[in-house]
Amino acid sequence: MISELGHQMYQRTRWSLLVRGLIWLALGILIFVRPLESVAALALVIAIWALVSGISQIVQAVEIRAAVAHWWLLLVSGIISVAFGIAAIRFYPGLSLAFAVIWTAYWFLLSGVFSISMSLQERRMGMPWGWTAFFGGTAVIAGVYALFFPPATLAVIMGLLAGLAIIGGCAQLLGAYALGQIRIAQSAA
Repeated sequence: MISELGHQMYQRTRWSLLVRGLIWLALGILIFVRPLESVAALALVIAIWALVSGISQIVQAVEIRAAVAHWWLLLVSGIISVAFGIAAIRFYPGLSLAFAVIWTAYWFLLSGVFSISMSLQERRMGMPWGWTAFFGGTAVIAGVYALFFPPATLAVIMGLLAGLAIIGGCAQLLGAYALGQIRIAQSAA
């Protein structure tokens, strides 16, 4: 019984890795081959993600209102997310893509400022600080660039997504292959 269950779980895991790996690989290649359609799809994913996330936050806020004093903060967050999702669909694809660019730019800017601040603290403590300051400065420059050149920022985002999908797909395919090798080794023993 346990052996049969283990075999079924093993097979499901192997097939899951294989199918997901092929899908991720295809997605990464598709992004490189059809970049404009991929950017439009990203805009739609952002809008749908905001809607689903907002709805789940609203439901969770209602469920916890009797137990948590500040449940309304989660409710407000959910309402804002739903409103953004609806607006992103209404003003598709512009609003979602603007959000992606601005979010990326602010992420770079904030992480850069925090890194520079951390490097100053490291310097005061007598610790090595140069690489942290370099990373912070580079992140700030990337953030400013992202704000002033939105098309380039979108191209970089899509390139990173494609690259990660291809690398992740290959890793999952290697995992499926490795599981296949383990099974062969076990059945030969």
